[in-house]
Amino acid sequence: MKFDREKIKSLIEKNGFEDVGDVQEAMKELFGDVIKEMLEGELEDELGYSKHDYKNKETDNSRNGHSKKTVRSDYGEIELEIPRDRKGEFEPVVVKKHQRDISGIEDQIISMYARGMTVRDIQSHIEDIYGSRLSAESVSRITDKILPLVSEWRNRPLESAYAIVYMDAVFFRVVESNQVRKKALYIALGVSLNGHKDILGMWISETEGASYWLSILNELKNRGVEDVAIFSIDALSGMEEAIEAVYPFSEVQKCIVHQIRNTMRYVTWRDRRPLARDLKTIYQAPTREAGWNALLALEEKWGDKYHLSIKSWKDNWETLSTFFQYPEELRRLVYTTNPIESVNRQLRKVTKNKGVFPTDNSLLKMAYLAIMNITKKWTVRTLDWSRILTQLVIKYERLAKYIS
Repeated sequence: MKFDREKIKSLIEKNGFEDVGDVQEAMKELFGDVIKEMLEGELEDELGYSKHDYKNKETDNSRNGHSKKTVRSDYGEIELEIPRDRKGEFEPVVVKKHQRDISGIEDQIISMYARGMTVRDIQSHIEDIYGSRLSAESVSRITDKILPLVSEWRNRPLESAYAIVYMDAVFFRVVESNQVRKKALYIALGVSLNGHKDILGMWISETEGASYWLSILNELKNRGVEDVAIFSIDALSGMEEAIEAVYPFSEVQKCIVHQIRNTMRYVTWRDRRPLARDLKTIYQAPTREAGWNALLALEEKWGDKYHLSIKSWKDNWETLSTFFQYPEELRRLVYTTNPIESVNRQLRKVTKNKGVFPTDNSLLKMAYLAIMNITKKWTVRTLDWSRILTQLVIKYERLAKYIS
């Protein structure tokens, strides 16, 4: 519907608009009047005759006055008069029974929540826009509406096989039994055989171990994941044993970047740069044998001073050196959990204003909304994927049956 300029000028002169506030107030009244007329029209259709047109009345039902109802709208709070029928059979569609909000306010609240705004910030923002203040309970109730979506997403069917699955954790503080506890949000990110990334699931836990990881991997299997070529993981306790039990033919690569961080934790500031330079000779070596020789050279040079750090490399060499068997394009993908680290960084950015989450569900809600915003940008498949997939299928012939 459009108004011509003359009608708009007449409207301004008639109402004496002086500023934007006057226009908004007029729009609010107009909006309220339109809703009222729509409600009257709905009841007229329901009864089959217009007001006072008793000659065409073919029902024993009739109008029965109005009831007042205050609703929120995009223009603020509006008081409506809801028409009633004598039999109480009228079910309005425009403004349903018990509906107190006819604006897009709930979508806005969920959007603000997804971007990490605190409940107090959301309350203040809504009050500035609509002139009414929502309670913290109302904000929580509105955001709770996405919990069924979270559950559905966490239990959705997955693809039959993945080229790579990354597993890592990011830690948050959550209230439990009136105490603040540090809990891990574990995330699994998969790269499909088509070269596209997706978050396969997320789980909250205070502990980790073989039995815990066994339950998660069995969950992935029950959701349809029959095979994974390579798992790229941090030093998650019990993870290797669980992978061996559920996906015995999968390769495991421990994250080199995490290993370097753990090594540097015990190195003096003066030694960090030269030691980091020497570490590069290990993971940038052309072959596994060359990498091992570089590690032995590192031990000879630094072993007396940093025995435990270098021992960790030797103890974990089997899973730290898996990537050497792959071509350069695939090495870059699997030797570090950087793809999932990127997700973790974005989660921290969104949740930085949340000092403590009141419940596990509040953490799941925000993580889910953030993940939806992150993954909707994942539209391009992995670089050089055709070459990588060819190499994977040659090495893991069993994957061929999953490629359509």
